[in-house]
Amino acid sequence: MIEGTKRPVEVTAGSLSIRLAETEQEILAAQSLRYEIFYQENSAQPTPEMESLGRDFDSFDSYCDHLLVFDNELGDGPEAVVGTYRVMRRSGAKARGQFYSVDEFDLDKLLNFKGEILELGRSCINADYRRGSTMQLLWRGIAQYVFHYDIKYMFGCASLQGIDPEELKLPLSYLFHNHLANPEICPKALPDRFSSMNLMPMEEIDPREAIRELPPLIKGYLRLGGVIGDGAVVDEQFGTTDVCVIVETSRVTDKYLKHYKREVGTAAQQVA
Repeated sequence: MIEGTKRPVEVTAGSLSIRLAETEQEILAAQSLRYEIFYQENSAQPTPEMESLGRDFDSFDSYCDHLLVFDNELGDGPEAVVGTYRVMRRSGAKARGQFYSVDEFDLDKLLNFKGEILELGRSCINADYRRGSTMQLLWRGIAQYVFHYDIKYMFGCASLQGIDPEELKLPLSYLFHNHLANPEICPKALPDRFSSMNLMPMEEIDPREAIRELPPLIKGYLRLGGVIGDGAVVDEQFGTTDVCVIVETSRVTDKYLKHYKREVGTAAQQVA
């Protein structure tokens, strides 16, 4: 168990359930799933050690909590992991020395905030489970985690496939003109990695087409009231162009806040 006797996250929906990883074997299963999605299905380039082990891993894993989706029909341990999300609070970042996103974005404005913050990353779902209900379960798990630890801000790198920002100019420009974070909190891509997102005039953007080109994860963040940092970063290893997303939990729309509180309350009754 992660802390105490009550799990910070525990939700069941049909044959699927979500909770934090509790054993090293479950974390290894999450890393194997990440390898399958990022390196075998997509275009990321593994290190020789990753390739030999068939796992995606880095020095941050030991300092993070790992949200895991299980298909209970496959079991209740590592063999049943079908989805994962890696999360890190201030305590983990302090122990590790930094948040993961610091290598791509200047987060000083966010880090200077005194309340609890949460970095989200390494999200992936097995192809057979890539449907709305699975993503909803992941968000329900994140909601429980947020309420349990009184998180004020969630943030992290979110990726668009491809390493040529010019080919992604429609969705990047749409995000820049419509969802840029407030200057008081706005992260900015590091100078040596900065790629402008302002690649098209606002009047030339077709919002419907731009939204269609956004990855589902980024659209999910935007529905939660998420905002975007200034500048994109090309990640050659993963074959992506990254943006920094921030969600201020106190500014989530009433609809979603009430929804999550209701879902968390229901889940709490289920495990009471």
